[in-house]
Amino acid sequence: MTATVSEPPALAQSRHRKARRAALGSFVGTAIEWYDFFIYGTAAALVLGPQFFPGTSDLAGTLAAFATLAVGFVARPIGGVVMGHFGDRVGRKSMLVVSLMLMGCATVAIGLLPNYESIGVLAPILLVTLRFVQGLGVGGEWGGAVLVATENAPEGRKGLYGAAPQIGVPAGVLVANLVYLPLTAFMSDGTFESWGWRIPFLLSAVLVVVAMWIRLGLEESSEFTESKELAQDAALPILEVLTRHWKTVLLAGGTFIATNGIAYAYMVYVLKYGETELGFTKTTMLFLLIGSCPFWMAGMALSAWKSDTLGRRPVYIRSSVALVVVAAAFFPLMDTAVLPVMAASMIALGFVLGCCAGPQSALFAELFPPAIRYSGASLGYQIGAILGGGLAPIVATALYASFDTSLAITGYFAAIALVSLLSILALKAPAASSFRPSEQEAV
Repeated sequence: MTATVSEPPALAQSRHRKARRAALGSFVGTAIEWYDFFIYGTAAALVLGPQFFPGTSDLAGTLAAFATLAVGFVARPIGGVVMGHFGDRVGRKSMLVVSLMLMGCATVAIGLLPNYESIGVLAPILLVTLRFVQGLGVGGEWGGAVLVATENAPEGRKGLYGAAPQIGVPAGVLVANLVYLPLTAFMSDGTFESWGWRIPFLLSAVLVVVAMWIRLGLEESSEFTESKELAQDAALPILEVLTRHWKTVLLAGGTFIATNGIAYAYMVYVLKYGETELGFTKTTMLFLLIGSCPFWMAGMALSAWKSDTLGRRPVYIRSSVALVVVAAAFFPLMDTAVLPVMAASMIALGFVLGCCAGPQSALFAELFPPAIRYSGASLGYQIGAILGGGLAPIVATALYASFDTSLAITGYFAAIALVSLLSILALKAPAASSFRPSEQEAV
């Protein structure tokens, strides 16, 4: 029979301060890293085609720019595997610092990169290389940020605290688009295409310094420290993940395909679609996206909070069912070209996407023991990202070009939403406490 001893108030207060600091550090760092990642997506939709792939049709240039967007997704699992290994062996904090440096340096370099007119074919080659480095950085980011937040969270609140890095994603989108908005609104098209698009990339230098200051002050997670003290290291964490937990990794990735894929089409492709197919300005489309981001964040917070009381899977399943419905209605509503209807559809999709993402941090963390958790959670997440967000803008662009109707994209949305729903229905998460050695004996 296990005896329990209540913590002294001073120790309990210290734990809560550490948990809040970890959540804040995860949120701020993730928001800035995803700001870096998303300004590239926005630039790909608005300007990178003619800058780095001139001499092609508008469609070919857009597809080429979106293809460079996909390169970042190819790099993400590599970053997840490498940083997951060292995150499980050395510590979560050190890998968060490395991922932030990779992302920040690559983003600023893109802002300084000469275009095709200046250096010829070397320009797109360097662009793809820097995009690959961005992918390496963000590939190691999510797993570390999630684990720092969830492993330090108070018992019974891991879902809520784990939502901090998740909310950092739409926060990064929001900041990225708030930076682009005045540029597209007050600059001429020629000025924006000439040098204005570079400003968001260069601003990243300031944001990275702020995030680095916060991250260097983080402490290592409690569960990781306990695991190290009990010598529970895996020699090759990724090998153990692939040999003993491969089915869990694949199902976890499957749950994320729709959330990530539809979100990227919603954040990147819709900007281009609204301008070229519906006749709205860049500024109008950016306003619609910015207005929906707070609802996206609210959905994350609400579902993460409910997952602490109702359970991760029940909340995730209900949210996935809602995503199937809302995703199927999204483009038909956008095609009305009535701004209030379009705004409502953007808000509804953002909120439901948030509801799907909210419980994800705690769910993924609870799927794996601490010694291989960084590797396992990162790999599952990045598999879903490649099959989802990495392909979505290209697939959506190609489908519309082939069928000349958004119904083709709607079918794609519904199909990947069903894949994610079936994946969460098949995924059985173990009890998180089964991985916590400190709870297995009396104190």
